[in-house]
Amino acid sequence: MKTFFKSMMAVLLLFPLGLLGQNAKQTISGYVKDAKNGEGLIGASIFVKELLTGTTTNTYGFYSLTLPKGDYTLVISSVGYRKSIKDLKLADKPLSINVELQEDGQELEEVVVKAQKEDDNIKSLEMSVNKVEMKTIKKIPALLGEVDLVRAIQFLPGVTTVGEGASGFNVRGGGVDQNLILLDDAPVYNSSHLFGFFSVFNPDAVKDVKLIKGGIPAQYGGRASSILDVKMKEGNAKKLEINGGIGAIFSRLSIEAPIVKDKASFIVAARRSYIDVLAKPFLTGNNANSQFNFYDLTAKVNYKIDNKNTVFLSGYFGRDVFGQDFGFNWGNSTLSARWNHVFSDKLFLNATAFYSNYDYALDSDLNNKRPNNAFKWTSNIENYSFKPDFTYYISPNNTLTFGGQILTYHFKPGSATATSQGEKREFGQERKNSIEYSAYIGEELKLSSAVSMQIGLRFSQYDYSSQEDSYYVRQYAGVSAENPSGYTLQVLPNTQGKTLASYNNFEPRFALNVNTGESSSFKASYNRLTQYIHLMSNTAASTPLDVWTSSTNNIKPQIVDQVALGYFKNFNDNTYEASAEVYYKEMQNQIDYADRSNLFLNPLFEKDLLFGKGRAYGLELFAKKNKGKLTGWVSYTLQRSERKVEPLNNGEWYVNRYDRTHTLNVIAQYELNKKWSFGANFAYITGVPYTLPEQKFEIEGTAYPYIPLGTRGNLRVPAYHRLDVSATKKNKKALFGKGTSEWVFSVYNLYNRRNPFSIYTRPNEDNPTQTEAVRLSIIGSFVPAVTYNFTF
Repeated sequence: MKTFFKSMMAVLLLFPLGLLGQNAKQTISGYVKDAKNGEGLIGASIFVKELLTGTTTNTYGFYSLTLPKGDYTLVISSVGYRKSIKDLKLADKPLSINVELQEDGQELEEVVVKAQKEDDNIKSLEMSVNKVEMKTIKKIPALLGEVDLVRAIQFLPGVTTVGEGASGFNVRGGGVDQNLILLDDAPVYNSSHLFGFFSVFNPDAVKDVKLIKGGIPAQYGGRASSILDVKMKEGNAKKLEINGGIGAIFSRLSIEAPIVKDKASFIVAARRSYIDVLAKPFLTGNNANSQFNFYDLTAKVNYKIDNKNTVFLSGYFGRDVFGQDFGFNWGNSTLSARWNHVFSDKLFLNATAFYSNYDYALDSDLNNKRPNNAFKWTSNIENYSFKPDFTYYISPNNTLTFGGQILTYHFKPGSATATSQGEKREFGQERKNSIEYSAYIGEELKLSSAVSMQIGLRFSQYDYSSQEDSYYVRQYAGVSAENPSGYTLQVLPNTQGKTLASYNNFEPRFALNVNTGESSSFKASYNRLTQYIHLMSNTAASTPLDVWTSSTNNIKPQIVDQVALGYFKNFNDNTYEASAEVYYKEMQNQIDYADRSNLFLNPLFEKDLLFGKGRAYGLELFAKKNKGKLTGWVSYTLQRSERKVEPLNNGEWYVNRYDRTHTLNVIAQYELNKKWSFGANFAYITGVPYTLPEQKFEIEGTAYPYIPLGTRGNLRVPAYHRLDVSATKKNKKALFGKGTSEWVFSVYNLYNRRNPFSIYTRPNEDNPTQTEAVRLSIIGSFVPAVTYNFTF
């Protein structure tokens, strides 16, 4: 703890640049909001015509500009909104100017051309960042016609998944656990419903989506590959609004309304699948009590106390339930409380306290028919946290951010109770507690009209303790057929709550933008990221039953260094944009698993872990059309992701299971007229590496596949490719003759491709002396769907 506070003071003293030489006269500040619903607009542009300078709003719609005294014309704009022009005189007192922008329909293209944010991809310091508007995500054809945020980002460069039915996503060759997924600042540990087919995010409740793959600012930490930052809507502060949809597999409904107009509002959004309800009349016998459904509830309320103080409370509660007599369930819960406070015209605070929990349970006796012969298994990871984030607007060319976080972890990797003939036996993995402290500071500087940079430093400290009476220390004993990892564990006595391991790391961040003209720029970035928690999974794809565990005295934190370079270019008045990025990542303390390792409910699982290094590198190409009746993008990624872990693969580099050499995605959306629109997307991905037997042995006339110890990724699954299409018909009226509605007709996997998920071997049924490879497909045919959406 002393080390943390000493280092935190060092971090806060490292960047004096922003506090020197500032002679600004006065400050203009305020909020930019949507006139229709009162939501703060993220990234709206505030441009000063006389000085040819400006700023943008933060996540909450707040902005601050410090200027010399004088007369100015402010142009406030945001893509999709009519611009607002304000003439003002800045004299002896700071000014507070709040603006509400009107949504624009028919004049959208004109506004986009004139908006200062249209070339943000060129002017901003952000690189390796993708922002996808919800209105775009809602037009992407999806499985069973259901809008899916996580599936949509898999069409972006550098993002893949190991296959259909896999939870989560992979970024630039990293693992599923290396993505920090935030919902209103609270981490979400499993982003999927129904084994990866749908995401946990209700599209009717989502306001903003940002994926950060590189050049990660100092305020983010805790994961090694990317940040998926999802912000919820605040609720319509003007009037009652109801949105919903009725689909083939589930329905959704959201209600948002003012509590006190322009001062307090709320939103509540719910979804539930109903396959079990529709199937129940047809289920008999042992299947009569089958449960297979998922549901979630998302809610948020906010209250503007005064012009300087606003509070928010938001939460997510979701669950998947599957089973008959034997079943399992899993789910996420998050709760976030936030306070926005404006200390002065220059200093803005967002303070957040959150709770997050992910748990799952298996039960062999759901209906309590065999209480004397049953098996139950539970697991969870739980967080509590407090984090203040400050933004100090020194000048239009200089912004300082700083803050910190205290984050607690409570791990219960696996606890089981087995009952046999009335006798109970409890077993499982040790319970663990950890605390992560962090502090950061960052500064964004515009050095000239052509050059800007961002520098930052984050410090983190992680303390681990066991909640058991003993703990384990790994000792090397030598690799053998009986012990493929080569390690054994020595048991030592423990005092509960005693710190058994402590790690601390400095994480520098850097980004540079050099404009090479009005419509092009070069960008470069570097970041170091440290990850203290790990997802234990040695299966083909991540599942809801994988185990989260802490860095311990035996498991070191993962450390990743990434460098990226990019060229960005806009064409034809920003109608088209294009970019090319290259990146290289070096990864320390990467985890793999010894052959035949057992991770589930094994108290000694740490002896089966193998540690090594990794590297990933690639090229990402992206081209997008922003305007006109036909819009969309094409992305291509060429990448390699490798690991080197003793004693695997004879100590040589090998491709890991996230390696996808080629990824090509095409998104097209066409507005035929005000009534009809069409969408299509195509994906092609190189198959994942697989480890398959290259030898066999026979026992009593039956052949059995054999994989030599340490073999990794010797073959690849055939390539994955798929085409989806959709057509949307808009109606003038919705339910009860009010509002608007639309019908969405879609076909997933149009040309009926049986994409392989995995390949396994088995003895041939007709000739047991021969082995055969079997290809498993999760979705083996085209999937049509119809969805009805409404708003009023």
